[in-house]
Amino acid sequence: MAEILAIKPVAVEGPVTTRLDKGVLRLTLSNPPANALSLGVMAALTAELDRAKHDKAVRVIVLSAAGKVFCAGHDLKEMTARRADADRGKAFFEETFAACATLMQAIVRHPLPVIAEVDGLATAAGLQLVASCDLAIASHEATFCTPGVNIGLFCSTPMVALSRNVSRKQAMEMLLTGETIDAATAKEFGLVNRVVPREYLNQIVTKYAQTIASKSSLVVKIGKEAFYAQAEMGLADAYAYTGRVMVENMLARDAEEGIGAFIGKRKPEWTDE
Repeated sequence: MAEILAIKPVAVEGPVTTRLDKGVLRLTLSNPPANALSLGVMAALTAELDRAKHDKAVRVIVLSAAGKVFCAGHDLKEMTARRADADRGKAFFEETFAACATLMQAIVRHPLPVIAEVDGLATAAGLQLVASCDLAIASHEATFCTPGVNIGLFCSTPMVALSRNVSRKQAMEMLLTGETIDAATAKEFGLVNRVVPREYLNQIVTKYAQTIASKSSLVVKIGKEAFYAQAEMGLADAYAYTGRVMVENMLARDAEEGIGAFIGKRKPEWTDE
């Protein structure tokens, strides 16, 4: 695999900025102070994820945020303003939650790994965003909560991603109390992979991303898709499905190259085929 040297400049327009460096695409929520998931922000983020699927220079995606808050969830001011509509906002609320579901599934179903870099508060749909990513690395200052119950709006959609990351008891504890947990507790629950000092967060996330970017993108794509697909199956079906996946993977040129390189004690040269 040829080394990817191109660095795209940071795009400053809109609520999501982008930067591509050595195969790692950084998508930064740039709508402080809350980095709320308004319809516009969700549309922009979904569009960037879609574009990344078709850019062969991108091998890993990092999702980060500008400011002291990672993401405060949905834009409640935007939603409240629509209560003045004739239907009391029903159509807008449906559009908002549908857009959110599309975004979260776009992350899970994306062919590339997505890593959340969390510094600051991730609440409600912001926590949902973190939980939807394949990996999550947080600073010691990061905090997490599903506080909907405190304002009369149970975090039902964030619950989907949360309950697929932590145990039922832990998910219900967060959902029923609405209390904030620190980064160490989030790691204990299984919501994040690592907790690191703030000053090293970007460096450590970049190291993770570049390590993954050095692998065969075909193999990573096969593995990510299979991981989520088998998780939704019964045991027998999961083994039958992953057995078929392994056969197809063995027939890939990169599997032949990788195994040959391992036996020959040399570095593999990926073709992503």
